[in-house]
Amino acid sequence: MTIKYISKYISKSEETQVKRQSGVLMHISSLPGEYSCGSFGRAAKEFVDFLSDAEFSYWQVLPFGLPDFCGSPYKSVSAFAGNPYFIDLDILFEKGLLTRDELESQKQWTPYVCDFAALYKRYSLFGKIAQRVSYRSDVERFISENPQLGDFCRFMALKAANGQKAWWEWTEHSACDENILFMHKFLQYEFFTQWEAVRKYANSRGIKIIGDMPIYVDTDSSDVYFDRDNFLLGKENKPCLVAGVPPDYFAPEGQLWGNPIYNWDRMKEDGYSWWIRRMKHTMRLYDAVRIDHFRAFSSYYGVSADAKNAKNGKWYRGPGLEFVELIKRAADGGMIIAEDLGDIDEGVVQLVKDSGLPGMRVFQFGFDGYDDTHRPHAYPENCVAYSGTHDNNTLLGYLWELETNKKRFMLEYCDHNPEQWQSAVKTIIKTIMRSHAAITVFPIQDLLGYGGDTRMNRPGRPEGNWAFRITREQLASINRAEFAGFNRRFSRSRNK
Repeated sequence: MTIKYISKYISKSEETQVKRQSGVLMHISSLPGEYSCGSFGRAAKEFVDFLSDAEFSYWQVLPFGLPDFCGSPYKSVSAFAGNPYFIDLDILFEKGLLTRDELESQKQWTPYVCDFAALYKRYSLFGKIAQRVSYRSDVERFISENPQLGDFCRFMALKAANGQKAWWEWTEHSACDENILFMHKFLQYEFFTQWEAVRKYANSRGIKIIGDMPIYVDTDSSDVYFDRDNFLLGKENKPCLVAGVPPDYFAPEGQLWGNPIYNWDRMKEDGYSWWIRRMKHTMRLYDAVRIDHFRAFSSYYGVSADAKNAKNGKWYRGPGLEFVELIKRAADGGMIIAEDLGDIDEGVVQLVKDSGLPGMRVFQFGFDGYDDTHRPHAYPENCVAYSGTHDNNTLLGYLWELETNKKRFMLEYCDHNPEQWQSAVKTIIKTIMRSHAAITVFPIQDLLGYGGDTRMNRPGRPEGNWAFRITREQLASINRAEFAGFNRRFSRSRNK
């Protein structure tokens, strides 16, 4: 069976048929490992093997950018650069770039969470490693071929020269330490080289990668510093409006993200060249990409930069379909998923429909008074359906917290005994797999049947997020044959 209209990537008249398939959502940071954070090493390929054995087709990750000081990858200092914490230290050791003692010094205190404090200190080791690199010409060539990465490296070196202050407080805008500059060049080279090997291995085993593109960047970023005209900045180069969303399912006072808003009128003047470069760069990393907060292309929410919360913002018109068609062409046939969740109006619905891009459906939203269109019987073929996203509770945590009457209705909907809700997770997964949605995706926590204490993110709460990890033993505990059976039963196996 094939599904029509999953996406019209090149033009509105061209249709692409995609098989019914499924995937698993797990960020690189959540992979097993010994060094405080998941990486592009052996565990990444072992996870690919798990996906292949269970007959999944997709591995969905979260953004690859450097996280902020809360651990979030959605407010990065670059829309182009990769997170150095994902660089595998064992690979560097095998290259002879660090000693056994240095490797041992990076061992984690727990395998269950990311230790961000330890990761922040890793740059001192990175500085030593960079000075031992014998393939400097390869590094320099790679950076020269990727000018946005070169800008990022210079930005980080200048940031160091200015005592790590925000760029609008800098007094030095030219001179920087050449060793620090090369360290960042080396880290970007190694990041992209290691990831290319992982993606190549995944594709060889029939697994495609779905990436995640944050809609915004941080004000204190290389993107804003080098292309200030692309952003709405006021006095002292600070934003006059910042991004967020009004009160919603997750946050009664809204979410005040604080990112600078794009100057869409200015971007249109040069054909949205920054976005075109960004999309082309992104599609070098992944086979498909989810664009976070896609609704901002229809209309975006702006809040005064001095606001205490996001209650009193205003909606502004976004760049619309003309812009979406341009980034579709820049994706060169790669699948784009439109994250059309949150405060959605008819303009957003029409934009997603006119674009031909698959939207998203989230099971948990269908039974908590949010939106009936998120119940599996209502899923269109042209969508990607999730049990939950990185912002949701786990399925078991959701069941635990759901009001009794809503829980009973939801379980009866899934044909599961309401009195045995603790065992309902796999029933829900099968219900989603049964739907018409072309692609279904499940967070790794739901395959494991874990509770809310393993949740990845709680929107609106700045601390205690983004740290969840699994161990090799936990991954091995998942019955691969059982999920392969689910995929075959509901015509989602990549082997059919």
